[in-house]
Amino acid sequence: MNVNIDIDRILEAGAKAVDTAKKTAADLAREGKRQTDLLALQGKKAKAERQLGALVYSLAKNGEENRPLVEKYIAAIGALDDRIHELKNQSAAEGEAPIDAPEAPTRTCPQCGCEVEEDALFCPGCGAQL
Repeated sequence: MNVNIDIDRILEAGAKAVDTAKKTAADLAREGKRQTDLLALQGKKAKAERQLGALVYSLAKNGEENRPLVEKYIAAIGALDDRIHELKNQSAAEGEAPIDAPEAPTRTCPQCGCEVEEDALFCPGCGAQL
């Protein structure tokens, strides 16, 4: 009878270990996907900022103005910013501390003070060449 109790305990402990391993694997997979999505969005945002800067520069250089197109880029960048913020804080909503994904170093625009990436050619706020 003592042998049956030990086997039952071993089986129970094994089942708990398997359940814990499954939960941990699922959590790691979910966090990995979130990190991948976050990096992809940050890349899209950086590209949109570069395109906006190039557009503003091109327009200014040619003495033209296209406010609706510039505003379209600004809105798209704002939407990407919002989604990035949501993803960064998603783990906090699930009871974990928010993560800090590696981001490109930043600096500020000398014209308007807007935060810009270290390698940015144009300011995403005012379009000034950096």
